[in-house]
Amino acid sequence: MYSGSGFSDWEIGDITVIIHKGVYHLFHLIIPNHDYIAHAISTDGISWKRTNNALFVGHPGEWDDDMLWTMHVVEKAGRFEMYYTGLQRKDRGIVSRVGLAISDDLLTWTKEQKDLYPIEPKGIYYETQEQNPRKWLSFRDPFQFDHKGDSYLLIAARALHGPVSRRGCVGIVKITNDVLQLMPPLLYPFVYDDIECPCVFELNGRFYLLGSIREDIKVRYWFAPGFLEEYHSFHEDVLLPPGNYAARTVQDGPHLLVYNFFYAYGQINALRVLPPPKQLSTDERGRLLLKSYYRWEEMITHTATQDDMGQCTTRFDNPSAFFSQEKGKLTCGSRSGYELFCFEKPAACFIWEGILTVEGMGKLGLVCDADGDGNGYFISFDIAYGETTIRSWGFNPLDNKQNFIFNDIQTALFHMKSESSLHFRLIRYGNYIELSVNGVVKLTLMDYTFTGKGFGLYTASSVISLQGSLLHRLPDPEEEYASPEETHV
Repeated sequence: MYSGSGFSDWEIGDITVIIHKGVYHLFHLIIPNHDYIAHAISTDGISWKRTNNALFVGHPGEWDDDMLWTMHVVEKAGRFEMYYTGLQRKDRGIVSRVGLAISDDLLTWTKEQKDLYPIEPKGIYYETQEQNPRKWLSFRDPFQFDHKGDSYLLIAARALHGPVSRRGCVGIVKITNDVLQLMPPLLYPFVYDDIECPCVFELNGRFYLLGSIREDIKVRYWFAPGFLEEYHSFHEDVLLPPGNYAARTVQDGPHLLVYNFFYAYGQINALRVLPPPKQLSTDERGRLLLKSYYRWEEMITHTATQDDMGQCTTRFDNPSAFFSQEKGKLTCGSRSGYELFCFEKPAACFIWEGILTVEGMGKLGLVCDADGDGNGYFISFDIAYGETTIRSWGFNPLDNKQNFIFNDIQTALFHMKSESSLHFRLIRYGNYIELSVNGVVKLTLMDYTFTGKGFGLYTASSVISLQGSLLHRLPDPEEEYASPEETHV
């Protein structure tokens, strides 16, 4: 994982990732100054080390002399192009425009000086500085996309007409032989103030458009039969659950990856982290699905079967609780109240998977990082409504008036393939937690509250069984802070 943190814990901003000759290149903003675009590299797409900074704000009087915002890096004809957002001091930073920088090696960048740049809106389809009731102008977050021999830029823009707080749209600019053509919005849903960090891709015969939404800090998506055709949304349009933001895609061989940064603790001015990527797929109806990153399998150092996971122990000594261990199966339950049924994890980082079968009603789920008193992360499964929630739950020694921790960190919906059984896959890597249900990633987050050694199941007036369980060990994460001598491309 990667945070880019120095003096501040929340320095990483919007991101773009490009893969070149087997090396993953991450470019990101530096928050809150926005004075340069940082560059980090990786060989696995998970662990990153900083290298030379890519781009800096312009000199006084230049169009980008105030701040740099969201960028997108692509390879074109053996060179690299970085489309980026710039702000100018004389505008007091309220007008965003789009510029271009060029590189031959992803390390040294030169800002393009053609009259074409910077690109700004004209009062045909989008708000301008003069036609802007909000009093600050969105024309930013470029994403370059080639389609049928033509080059396009997607832009986080705002339509000229409509309720002021609902004008957010995905603007589009066509570039042909250094001639700009502003086109009508690719998407104008009449819902959001802005649709930030838009990106588009084709997958399994459809085009999909991603956008990050400030109102609820979620990444949503829309689909269309063709790139320039009308976009629609499914009744479930959230791709990444709350806390995940600024999603951008990159092709990694046969795998289409999605990267984003995560707001720890649900606060935009708290720690921001780049979690591991997920893979994009679709179901039979064309709905986007998140799959676990393929490189997790390459990282496994040892696998234990359920019978080799050790003795199960309880945490609360609930007199109504019971459990039995037999070959390949653990059955546990409690007639009244909670009980935790825990194993001791053999390593700090692991992947745990298995088949969970539910008998009757009641509360149930997984627990991880649990200490001897049962403080830890609780992952609930509501099989009646298809909802899973991860909660940090335990004792708070810092506040004797509210001496408990009880925070719902993230919630997502899932689909049951049978009435009573589901397959889960829990990844615990450093401070990263990822949960897949029936092969689809549903929870993906960073949290720093608990580090206990117990993992297992919990019940409350329920009976459950665990079968086919495997525990895969993972190595510890690499340290992201390294000297310049250790980083090279």
